[in-house]
Amino acid sequence: MPRVQHIHCRSLCCLLLSAAVSCPQPSLAADIELPVLGDSASGIVSKQQEHMIGRSWLKAFRSRINEHQDPLLKQYLEQLLYNLATFSELEDPRLELVIVNNPTMNAFAVPGGVVGVHTGLFSFAETEDQLSSVLAHELAHLSQRHFARGLAERRKYSTLSMGGLLAGLVIAATVGGDAGTAALTVTQATAMDGQLRYSRANEQEADRIGLQALQSAGRNPAAAAEMFENMLVITRHSNNRPPEFLLTHPVTERRIADARNRVMGAPLRHYPTSEEYHLMRSRALVALSSEPASLIKNFQLKIDQRHRQREAQLYGLALAHIANKDYPRARRLIDQLMAENPDQLIFRHTDVTIDMAFDNVDGALRKLERLLAVNPDNYPLTVLQSDALWQARRFEESSKVLRALSRQRSEDPNIWYRLAEVSGLAGDISGVHRARAEYFVLVGAFDLARKQLAKAASLVASDFKQSAIVRQRLRDLADMEDRVVKL
Repeated sequence: MPRVQHIHCRSLCCLLLSAAVSCPQPSLAADIELPVLGDSASGIVSKQQEHMIGRSWLKAFRSRINEHQDPLLKQYLEQLLYNLATFSELEDPRLELVIVNNPTMNAFAVPGGVVGVHTGLFSFAETEDQLSSVLAHELAHLSQRHFARGLAERRKYSTLSMGGLLAGLVIAATVGGDAGTAALTVTQATAMDGQLRYSRANEQEADRIGLQALQSAGRNPAAAAEMFENMLVITRHSNNRPPEFLLTHPVTERRIADARNRVMGAPLRHYPTSEEYHLMRSRALVALSSEPASLIKNFQLKIDQRHRQREAQLYGLALAHIANKDYPRARRLIDQLMAENPDQLIFRHTDVTIDMAFDNVDGALRKLERLLAVNPDNYPLTVLQSDALWQARRFEESSKVLRALSRQRSEDPNIWYRLAEVSGLAGDISGVHRARAEYFVLVGAFDLARKQLAKAASLVASDFKQSAIVRQRLRDLADMEDRVVKL
C-alpha cells in the first residue's frame, strides 16, 4: 500500500480551503460553546474547537511529513511529556506526540494538545531536565491557551475570520514544524506592533509557568537557563537564518537572566542524571546520521576518552554498528551491556532486534515472550513482537497483535499502515480495506478512506455484524468532514 505522503490528503486540504473561502466570523456563533466567565479566549474559540482545530492540523501535517518511527523513543518522550503535564496547568489530558527526524533544534505545540519534537533537539539538550524545560514551555503555551488568546487579541485590531485561520492551518501543514505554529501566529495579524508585544508576553508567561511545572516535577529549574544558553550559542553561530524555533521563541541575554533570577531562591540540591535520557539521546543521534562509519569513530573516541556517560556511548556504538550492518560487533557490545545492567529493557529490546537481523526469529520470539510476561502491553516490545511474527511468516498472529495495539493506540497511523500490510498477507482482504481507511483518516485523506470503507462494506455485506460496523464508520467519517467544514 503506497503511503499518502506529500501528494494526497486533498480532501482535508480542500475542506480547509473551502472553509477559508466560505466561513466569515459571524457564522461561528452557532458552533461556539458558551465561554468561561472571565475567559475572553473562549468567546473566540472554544476548548472543543481548539481540540478539533489541532487534530485537523495534525492530519494535514502527517500527510506531508514522515513521522519518526522509533517505539522506544516515542514511549520515552510520551512518558516524559505526561509526567510534566501532571504538574502543569493543562486541564485537557488529551495529548498527541509527533516526532520528526530532523537535525534542527525544534519543538512545537499546536492547539488541541499536539506536541512535536525534532530529534535534533537531543543534540542540543545535554540533560533530561534541559529537554524537559523545552517540553514544559510548550505545555505552558497549551495550558494558557495562547493560540486562542492570540485570536482574541488580534480581534481588537482587525476583522478576524475562521477562514483565515484554516488557510493558515493548510500553510502550517505544508511548512511543518514550528514554522507551522508561526503561520498560525501571523494569520491576519494586521497590527504588527500589538501582535509582537503579545507574542513576547506569551513567551514570558510560558517561561514562568513552564518553570513552575519543572520545579513541581522535581526537576532542576536551572536547566531552563542552561537550555536558553545553548540556544543563544546557536543564534550567534548561525551564518544565515537561525532555526525556526529561535524565530518563534527568540532568546536574548535578558531572557536568560530572567530564567536565572526566577530560581535564585530555590534550595540547592542534587539532581540525579537520567541514564535513560542518554540512551535515548544515542538513539536519536544515530537516527539523525546517514554515515554510520563516522558515528562509530565518534562514539569510540568518547569511550577512549572515558566520557562520563560510558554506558550511553557503548550503546550508541552498538547502534552505529547495527546501522553499519556489522551485527557481530553490535552483539558483543549489547551482551556486555546486558551483563553489566541486566534489568535495562532498552538493551533487551536491542538484543532482540539483533537476533532478527541474524534471522534468528525463533530465538527472538522466545525472548519476547519472556519479556512481555514481565512487561505486559509494553508498546516497543509489542511492536517488535508483531515484526518478529511477520518475519516468521506467521501473518495471522502478527495481525492479531497489531489489532490489539490499534485499540490501545488508535491515533497512530503507522500501526494502521502495518496492520493493512500484514492483513493482506494473512488473506484478510476486508481487514486490509478497513485498516487502510483508518490510516487515511489519520492523514486527512477522507475521500480515500471512504473508498476503502466502501470496498470493505461490499466484502462483508453478508455478515450483519461486520457490515453494521463498517456502515457506522462511514457515518462517522461523514460527521468528521462535516465538523471540519463547520469549523
